[in-house]
Amino acid sequence: MAVKINENYLLMKSNYIFSEINQRVDRYQNENPDADIIRMGIGDVTRPLPRAVVEKFKEAVDEMSKNDSFRGYGPEQGYDFLIDEIIKHDYEPRGIKLSNDEVFISDGAKCDTGNIQEIFGLENTVAVTDPVYPVYVDSNVMAGRTGPMGDDGRYQNLVYIPCTEDNEFVPELPESSVDLIYLCYPNNPTGTALNKEQLAVWVDYAIENNSIILFDAAYEAYIREENIPHSIYEIRGAREVAIEFRSFSKNAGFTGTRCAYTVVPKELKGFDEEGRPHSLNNLWNRRQTTKFNGVSYPIQVAASAVFSPEGQEEIQESVEYYMKNASIIRESLDNLGLKIYGGVNSPYIWIKTPGEMDSWQFFDLLLNEAHVVGTPGVGFGPSGEGYLRLTAFNTLENTKEAMERMSKLSI
Repeated sequence: MAVKINENYLLMKSNYIFSEINQRVDRYQNENPDADIIRMGIGDVTRPLPRAVVEKFKEAVDEMSKNDSFRGYGPEQGYDFLIDEIIKHDYEPRGIKLSNDEVFISDGAKCDTGNIQEIFGLENTVAVTDPVYPVYVDSNVMAGRTGPMGDDGRYQNLVYIPCTEDNEFVPELPESSVDLIYLCYPNNPTGTALNKEQLAVWVDYAIENNSIILFDAAYEAYIREENIPHSIYEIRGAREVAIEFRSFSKNAGFTGTRCAYTVVPKELKGFDEEGRPHSLNNLWNRRQTTKFNGVSYPIQVAASAVFSPEGQEEIQESVEYYMKNASIIRESLDNLGLKIYGGVNSPYIWIKTPGEMDSWQFFDLLLNEAHVVGTPGVGFGPSGEGYLRLTAFNTLENTKEAMERMSKLSI
């Protein structure tokens, strides 16, 4: 008998959006080897790790070379020395109380947001904003929680909540009750943010409907405006209904170093078929101890340096650097007469395509005429059609050059 595959994988689009972009760019580069391409599509950072982080990283690696300080397997949930710093700096100043066993260190928010669905039953109804970070959708498709994709680009059994300029990118509550809700704010890809009152609406909905919010706060370091929550736990009642994901990637440059964390409050409960409650904190802990070996000791030591005075100063410099890029992009595109969103509380700028262009047509125009790479909005969901995302995660020089090239386009 032949080995059977998980046929849910066959339900997915053939290419992950960023793989498709890379293929198109590589093809163009091969055909035009002299083209100087500026990549502003994938949200990877360009500034190096903070010096304070690197110094601690080196010290920890040196520890691993000595008999008396070598460490083998660490706790799958993370070392307390890092968790202590996270609680002290990221939550206590905002009046949020957490215990150490509610914080789980991991190797990336992408991994955690993709894996969290494993602790929930396949019969749960899932809601996602549209456009959306593809991992939320694809991981549920892989698990078998959806049906096939329809002609409208939407998967069956998945609730899509449109976020467009018509509703000012503020998602409206689902018309029917849903079980799991993915929210990402400041938002990837639109760059927009919810204020406390708008987020409280979702928390209240989750409480009323016994739903769980999966809240991705990977870009909270970029928030600049008042009344924009940095954590969902700033909202009353959120500990009862929300899991929060955070990352060191975009604020401290850990995209290639890999360290993040997820908060699962003990109040959170899920239910079995007989209606008996079970701790989601316990279930996530069980999942991690079975399938995850923990983040390495040197990486966690390096991450703890993020919270030192020197680390905080250097991180703020990087955040300001990227947000200056965002301001340059916003000003340049506004001068071109394009409709733009985001770039105020996040490093992403969401552009409405000019004229009647669709997302991929605008992508091709930028690539072919300006040698600038963005991300077609349609790759983030049907409601992303007619938009394109640029990131501010490039160098200042490349950002200025890209905007200069785009200023010469006839659009």
